[in-house]
Amino acid sequence: MSLHPKIVQLLERAAQSPLPQLYEVPAHVARRIYRDTRAALAPQAPEVAESRLTLAPGPVALRAYRPLGAKPDDALPALVYFHGGGWVIGDLDTHDVLCRQLANGARCAVYSVDYRMGPEHPFPAAVEDCIAATRFVASRHAQVAVGGDSAGGNLATVVALHARDAGGPAIAYQLLIYPATDQRLAHPSIRRNGEGYLLTKKSMDYFQAQYLPNKSDLLDWRASPLLARSLAGLPPAYVITAGYDPLLDEGREYAERMAKEGVDVSYREYADMIHGFILFGGVLDTANAAVQECCEKLRNAFAGVTA
Repeated sequence: MSLHPKIVQLLERAAQSPLPQLYEVPAHVARRIYRDTRAALAPQAPEVAESRLTLAPGPVALRAYRPLGAKPDDALPALVYFHGGGWVIGDLDTHDVLCRQLANGARCAVYSVDYRMGPEHPFPAAVEDCIAATRFVASRHAQVAVGGDSAGGNLATVVALHARDAGGPAIAYQLLIYPATDQRLAHPSIRRNGEGYLLTKKSMDYFQAQYLPNKSDLLDWRASPLLARSLAGLPPAYVITAGYDPLLDEGREYAERMAKEGVDVSYREYADMIHGFILFGGVLDTANAAVQECCEKLRNAFAGVTA
């Protein structure tokens, strides 16, 4: 399938930008570029009942959302959300609109996790923060799902695997949006889609060097969950991929392997999309439709409906 016309326009504008590539600047500059460029593509932030900062042990900062119309004493299920950005960029603000959409659409509390990132805090600091945040949320909600996009999808898979092996907390669902699952960076889609579609192979190499300076960690399942010995016993999952994403193949393979090992998996490939598209709802209707599908999957999971 050809690229969506709106994506073609977006890529043409990006190619004309005077800004440097993310891999050409220090991490603190890359974060600013990412924050500002993504804000220009986001839809208007929807109103929610509550958005506040809270702290999990660590301390780990979380932004907690409650859906519009929720009362203070309503018992809600919760989604622990880990933002994308290559474990180097991205923050609570870059994913604020998405978390608001998920809270309202799924009728759940959402906790967006401000985990530590490289190069200041390399692997496994992010993993440790996300595990701590999930335990904190699980101590306050009867039902908890984990989710994330890209690097955040990676962290969601790792948290689910850790919870399975550590005997808890119980995870009700995994929402995995074009997750990174294999740090070997050897899948064909990386070669096929690694240039010209926003996320490039050079950017991926840059992120990996910041997050995983010790190359022996590349094969650690907490960095590459596709290399985990077993995926059996994981909670149900919804996996989204994009046809022009370097991460397409490893996201698909992770979904296929979970299904093969007995996990209840729903899979959707947006064949005409690129990496990061779910944040582009200000200019792309497909992004908003994808968010609504995520919300439906979460609502059904919390209600005990299999689909």
